[in-house]
Amino acid sequence: MLSFAHRVTQGKIVIDTWQQKIGIIVPSWNTVMEYETQRLCSLGNTGASVHAMRIRHTADTEEKLMGMSTQAPAAAQLLAHAKVNVIGYGCTASGFLHTPAEDRALAERIKAETGIPCATSSRAIVDGLRALGAKKLSLASPYAPWLNERLKQYLTADGFGVLAMQGLATEAHSTITRERILALVDEVVRPETQAIFISCSNFRTLDIIDGIEQKYNLPVVTSNASMMWAMLRLMNDQRDVPGAGRLF
Repeated sequence: MLSFAHRVTQGKIVIDTWQQKIGIIVPSWNTVMEYETQRLCSLGNTGASVHAMRIRHTADTEEKLMGMSTQAPAAAQLLAHAKVNVIGYGCTASGFLHTPAEDRALAERIKAETGIPCATSSRAIVDGLRALGAKKLSLASPYAPWLNERLKQYLTADGFGVLAMQGLATEAHSTITRERILALVDEVVRPETQAIFISCSNFRTLDIIDGIEQKYNLPVVTSNASMMWAMLRLMNDQRDVPGAGRLF
């Protein structure tokens, strides 16, 4: 049971107090997720505070990416000390290296151990794409080819088709310019595309979502925007967040 008041605005339930607290688990080198989550809170006029725990991550190898999920439960326990209302596990690639069932199990474990609902980045993306009714995807990311292929395998296992994908084979995710990300999207859009998915919580995408949606008349789902959507829904908050795409 939520401990704060709600109101209905334009037919949607929204939380009517500053008391909501959002907890996020962030890879240690990530400098974008906190920034964009705070901005999303502001754009949506949530009044929420954002509280982050960092977990060690220094390279996009399979071993290190897989290892992050083993650190997440302990990080969630510390976030629980702050009595956050929701927890978001924010490494997209780590989730995609597991099976969908394993990813769901991690969220369920965190909830069982803390009593706090948990969203994972990869499940938030899948749930967001399903909410949009999209099955045929174009994928853009900063990842190396092997990691994009694993991402494709995860999405395929969940019933999606990846029409085209392209990465940048870089670990300097946060340094990529908007112009380069826009060019990357241009490379992957196809006539049959039903949604554009831009992966990575350390990829700066918030400022370009609206422009891409207008250019292609297609919904755009990103790691950080979908995570905010999922966390708000776990708190029974259905508000719109201007600038975050059609998902809201």
